[in-house]
Amino acid sequence: MLFKKSMLLSILLMVALLFVSSFSAMAQDGEVEIFSWWTGGGEEEGLNALIELFNEDYPDVEVINATVAGGAGSNAKAVLKTRMVGGNPPDSFQVHGGAELVNTYVETGMMEPITGLLEEWGVKDKFNQQILEMSSYEGEYYSVPVNVHRSNIMFYNKAVLEENNVEPPTDLASFKEALAKLDEAGVVPLSLGDTNKWPATQIFESLLVSTLGPEGYNGLWNGNTAADDPAIREALVHFDDIMQYVNEDHSALTWQDATQIMQEGEAGFNIMGDWAEGYMKTLGWTPGEEFGWMPVPESEGTFIVITDTFGLPKGAPNPENAEKWLKTIASVEGQDTFNPIKGSIPARLDADKSKYDPYLTSAMEDFAEDTLSPSIAHGSAAPEGFITALNDTINEFITTGDVDAAFENFQDNHEEYVQ
Repeated sequence: MLFKKSMLLSILLMVALLFVSSFSAMAQDGEVEIFSWWTGGGEEEGLNALIELFNEDYPDVEVINATVAGGAGSNAKAVLKTRMVGGNPPDSFQVHGGAELVNTYVETGMMEPITGLLEEWGVKDKFNQQILEMSSYEGEYYSVPVNVHRSNIMFYNKAVLEENNVEPPTDLASFKEALAKLDEAGVVPLSLGDTNKWPATQIFESLLVSTLGPEGYNGLWNGNTAADDPAIREALVHFDDIMQYVNEDHSALTWQDATQIMQEGEAGFNIMGDWAEGYMKTLGWTPGEEFGWMPVPESEGTFIVITDTFGLPKGAPNPENAEKWLKTIASVEGQDTFNPIKGSIPARLDADKSKYDPYLTSAMEDFAEDTLSPSIAHGSAAPEGFITALNDTINEFITTGDVDAAFENFQDNHEEYVQ
């Protein structure tokens, strides 16, 4: 009798274990939550195309598209940090490679290494190695770069410049002359939308490259350039001069608003990362026809780089499905599906260049030849504390115009957060 009861209990236990295992497998096959801030024109369409590709390969996995609006992820990053610290991570999330990934999530032990997956998929040598290294820490890789963006790029409305006899500038002096000429004609010379602060900081970082040069700029982050270098003050002077020519309502607008001001013919120039190129295409513009582009004057030869990456958080609810997502975005098909729409170039070296428009093709050529420099505004160059402090410094500087105070603040912040 005891033997029969024991057998019955064993059978019931096995059935229960099989049920739990089956339920777990069903849950695993069921969904994957992808967290990002891609809600704007171009980026949203690119993400949707990537999800569609994923669904073709994994039709039984539902993608939970968890997006939080806010340029450069200003709102999403706060939500994400709360979730990660609170032990409620998504299955995978968008994060900029470099300091933002490493300092915030890797060093704090919140991410799983994916080096073995990259090796298993045979893709580790398919990426630009400088970009891939932006996701590494102590010999391990923690995220997959899905793209490469450039922040030191300036777009211009070709018709507006032609109507006002303004030539694309060749240096900062001719740029200021072009701005003054457009101003006299009653056109907004440079459209800006910095309600989230970072677009103004992004202009300043481009000017830092213009005055320091790529080696000097990169030296700010590796200890080779002092924070009291006179070229930093010079960049602040140029920034102050240029800010005299932006639209008065800039602090109430987003980067998309500012790009649209130029697209609608109300402004001549717009300094914005090349995600704006993807946005302008959704507005009906064709690169090289209605709009042109160039590096921010005197920053030629430097490619200020931003890379969006996705990794595997510790405690992800559906880790196997997260790995499927990472495999999709690591593939050449994934990169060639997403980037032509997004307005970015692939992180992989074997992409099909025929899929990319004239701007993106030119960006690929510059990327291959230029010195790569990490973006401050987008979290690649410096710790979060420095970025926040610099955003506040630049925001205050726009109002006060006090070059010496801004220069002193830069030095103090650099000493506190970077050195």
